[in-house]
Amino acid sequence: MDILPDPIAFEWDKGNIYKNLKKHQITIQEAEELFSNEPFTIVEDVKHSTVIENRFQGLGKTNTNRKLFVVFTIRNDKIRIISVRDMSRKEEAIYEKFETNS
Repeated sequence: MDILPDPIAFEWDKGNIYKNLKKHQITIQEAEELFSNEPFTIVEDVKHSTVIENRFQGLGKTNTNRKLFVVFTIRNDKIRIISVRDMSRKEEAIYEKFETNS
């Protein structure tokens, strides 16, 4: 799915920065690394998308191979991360299939 802006740029909500760091111990830098490392898989989050804004879910890894799940949207040609956390076991199994095939 080719939905990412080019060049990749980010827009952060200060509340989400704090929430992701406090709740999941994930920094802005780690979250942003997902979008430039391969493989990075994206699907549309149909359940949480609206007429005004599409949401997406992604599985990827940081530069230190930390595997993360991210929810984001695209606003004004910028990636706006809504939530990011470590992958669940089920998500990690799905992601490993992409790693094997890349």
